[in-house]
Parts: sequence; C-alpha cells; structure tokens
Amino acid sequence: MLVRVCQSAVTPAKTMEEARPAPMTLLASLLPRFTRRAPHERLGFMLYGAAVAAARVPYFYAVLGVPDTLDGRFDLIGLHACLIIHRLRFLPEPGPALAQAVFDAMFSDMDRALREMGVGDLSVGRRVRAMWEAFHGRARAYESALDSADDDALAGALLRNVWRGATPPEGAAAALAGLVRSQSRFLAGQDQAALFAGEVRFQNAPATAP
Repeated sequence: MLVRVCQSAVTPAKTMEEARPAPMTLLASLLPRFTRRAPHERLGFMLYGAAVAAARVPYFYAVLGVPDTLDGRFDLIGLHACLIIHRLRFLPEPGPALAQAVFDAMFSDMDRALREMGVGDLSVGRRVRAMWEAFHGRARAYESALDSADDDALAGALLRNVWRGATPPEGAAAALAGLVRSQSRFLAGQDQAALFAGEVRFQNAPATAP
C-alpha cells in the first residue's frame, strides 16, 4: 500500500539499482481504461515498485530537502514513474500498454491508500481524480522540459511541483533536474526486452550535497 511505502521513505533505502519495478501513464488517454483489469497488470506493478523504491532514497529528503511528507513522497514517486512511462510510451507494443499499466498500478495504490487512511467511499473518487489531474500536469511539464533539453524549465517544474512553494537548499532544484535528466538517459539505454519483462533500473543517487 502507498501509505506504508511512503512512510518507509525515511528508512535508509539500499540503492536505486536494487529497486523493484512499478506502473503509470499520461492521464488524458489513459483514464478510460483505468477501471478495467489490464492484461499487463503484474508487470505494471513490478515497474511501479521500482519507481517507489527509487523515490525512497534518503538523498532526496536529507540532502535536497524534499519535504518528507505524504505529498513529498507522492511527488517523488510520481516523478520516477513518469520517467518509466516516458521511456515506455514511444516503444512498440507492449510499451504503451505497459505505460498504461504503470499508471493503473499507481492510482490503484492511491485508491487503496486513501481507504486505509479512512477516507470515505464518496470522497475517494474525488481525491483520486485530483491526484490524476495533478500527475497529468506534472508529467506534461516534465516531458516537455526533457524533450526540449531546457534545464531551466525542468528545474522550474521540479521546484514548483516537488517543493510546492517551499524554499529548497541552494542548488537543490538544479541538482534534481540534472539527476532526472541523467536518469532519463539511463532509462533510454536499458534493454527493451528487459523493460517488457517488468525489469527496470535507476542510477544510484549521489550521497553528497549539490
């Protein structure tokens, strides 16, 4: 469950490369399929698990000053899931289907997490839809900046969405932008067959301040 996963973000994670895989996708074209059981559900959860594990690395919280809160963890999970989706979306099938499965897994997890937190049935749908919309906006901003190679735009998008108006340590937004771009290149070099088998790796996060 996401609640447990997010709460464990403060536990020293091993390394990003030991992360398991996990699932996700861009909102607009994906929502119609969210309520149906996807044929790639298991692989989607594997890929999503990798995004969750990568987002737990203490560097983000202890060094870059990302808020160690449910929102902060959600934003980092979403960021790493977005990177996986960005890699999968432009591959031949089943790449786009797996991207959908990553999205489905993430928001299935959100739904369960809210229910575990005691959110009533009538409110869960509204809360999850708000998360969909927030993720969609973030994904568009991140993908646009990655595709344009605009480092300032990427750092700005991360500053707005990861720190949510808070002031990070000096250089933290630029450091995270550099790491995100490096991760994107790292994912681009990973074997397509491995990705289609639900296997994805992230680079290790640095251990020192930016």
